[in-house]
Amino acid sequence: MSYDLAVWDGERPLDNHQAGATYDELCERYLESDDVVPPTPRIVAYVEALAEQYPDNADRSVVWASPPILDEASGPVVYLLMSYSTAEEVSEYAASLAREHGLVCFDP
Repeated sequence: MSYDLAVWDGERPLDNHQAGATYDELCERYLESDDVVPPTPRIVAYVEALAEQYPDNADRSVVWASPPILDEASGPVVYLLMSYSTAEEVSEYAASLAREHGLVCFDP
C-alpha cells in the first residue's frame, strides 16, 4: 500500500480543480507517455534533496514504495510513491521541500 504525491515545476494552481487538471495533463504528457523526457534540473535538485533526508535505496527502502524515485520523474514532474507506514512524516517533508524549491505539491 502506498501514499502518492505529485510535484511539478510550474505556476501555482488557483484551486484544487485547476491543480487536478494540471496534474492530469502532466501525467498524460510526461508520466504515461512512451517518450523518455529527462527530468528538469529543478526536479532533479528536488529529488536529490528529498533523497538526502530519506535515502533512495531499492534494497533497503522503507520509505519509498517504488525506488529509485528519480525514475518516477519526467520533464517538470515527479510522482512520489511512499510506503504507507511512513507517509505522514515523509509527505509533510516532501511538501515543505517542494515549497522551498518553488515547486507545486499535489495529492492526487
